[in-house]
Amino acid sequence: MISLPANRTDGQANSGDSAGLIMVIRQEENSFKELEAVQKNLEALQKMGPFTQFATSYGMRWKGLQAVRYCNSQISELSEAVTPRTHLLVLIIRPPEKMDLRYEGVKRDMPPPAGSIVVVPAGSSVLCRRQGSMDVLHVLLEPSLVARVAAESFELDPTRTVVPTLDGLNVPELRSAMLAVDAELRAGGDGGPLMCEALATMLSVHLIRHTTGARRPDSADGVLPRRKLRTVIEYIMENLESRLTLKRMAAAVHLSPYHFARQFKAATGLPPHQYVIARRVERAQHFLRADGEIGVTDVALRVGFSDQSKLSFQFKRIVGVPPGQFRISARKA
Repeated sequence: MISLPANRTDGQANSGDSAGLIMVIRQEENSFKELEAVQKNLEALQKMGPFTQFATSYGMRWKGLQAVRYCNSQISELSEAVTPRTHLLVLIIRPPEKMDLRYEGVKRDMPPPAGSIVVVPAGSSVLCRRQGSMDVLHVLLEPSLVARVAAESFELDPTRTVVPTLDGLNVPELRSAMLAVDAELRAGGDGGPLMCEALATMLSVHLIRHTTGARRPDSADGVLPRRKLRTVIEYIMENLESRLTLKRMAAAVHLSPYHFARQFKAATGLPPHQYVIARRVERAQHFLRADGEIGVTDVALRVGFSDQSKLSFQFKRIVGVPPGQFRISARKA
């Protein structure tokens, strides 16, 4: 088992501010060190056997979790790895022919079944010997996120919430969430960071439910109140051109991301990230009708898409035609 380090969180500093400049320099140094660590881990993975398929979430701006999907087809030697900062969830998609696994009290001398899940708590040392091809998904979950979900959603003491070692786990809800991470990892698309932020919370919830038997307080169910819905919609519309994360939207109405996502969908019929995309396309339509001089790329940036291709994809999906064709039709109308 190999664990990759958690993704960094970029900060911002005001120009002219010496303290801010120092912070930026330190962040650049830390970013370089983390990129080096990622490269070393990838090299370690490659030494275990040539990959016939490989995908990683690094560079995709995910928060709360990272993911790696890989498979190989050769015998691997005895390997050792440590997960220093993250909880590691491994979904066994295709087990190897033989496996000898040791970590934190777990001793396995045969391959786990396909579809089963292995949970390795942060800081655990792992020894693994295997033979034959293997297809697995690694999901690296931030311990700070699990602790926050435990406190906010289950009213548990985060300092006493411990993720145990789990082997050969068969939890359909947890497996479905991991497969959703895998689908986003391989397909990608606009809104990916927002979606995976929600998936990270969902994985934390399912993990806590299974390990503690805890359930969400009943009072958290239901539809987002009208006042809070109005507040968060105003926040979204005022910040469409910015990077709207699930955490920021939830904070605007003083809810945990998990509860906010459920209540927002119950109130609007759409998950938060889909609602944001719909409003961005709606505003793009306004710009395309009102200003014939502004380019489609500029429209994309003004409404919060990172580039023209992402706007075009979502625009055609929702409106039915590309932005350029919509503009021509609007002029003729």
